[in-house]
Amino acid sequence: MPGLYFEEFEEGAVFEHATRRTVTEADNMLFSNMTLNLAPLHLDAEYAKGTIYGQRLVNSLFILGLVGGICMQDTTHGTTLGNLGFEEVKFPKPVFHGDTIRVRTEVISKRLSKSRDDSGIVFFRHQAINQRDEIVCDCRRAGLMLKLPADKPVAAS
Repeated sequence: MPGLYFEEFEEGAVFEHATRRTVTEADNMLFSNMTLNLAPLHLDAEYAKGTIYGQRLVNSLFILGLVGGICMQDTTHGTTLGNLGFEEVKFPKPVFHGDTIRVRTEVISKRLSKSRDDSGIVFFRHQAINQRDEIVCDCRRAGLMLKLPADKPVAAS
């Protein structure tokens, strides 16, 4: 599914993304090792048994990346010029191996770009939610989105 152009985003719109992902031990191990995050809380099962969680945690930056990947399919695939930044990133609950993550996106606001004629900035709020309906990641993101080409009409909502 192609992403939406700047004009097609409506403030207050909410996307309940259909794609879900069960996070595996391999995901966590590979991501942690690739990013050189060698924290025993992510990698060492015996160490993690002695923590407040009693088990290894999935690397939170993997979850943030997963949020970006899941939401892209319905919102920005092929119509973004790039992320301008993430802010207010929170991880209110931990993610464990075997948790299934879904994502909800809300369009907070948007404005035309001040420096580019072909684009605007859309401000999103993304929430990752586990199978227990707990929010495990909550963040705001600004995306630089292409404006509709002159020959393409705005899609009906």
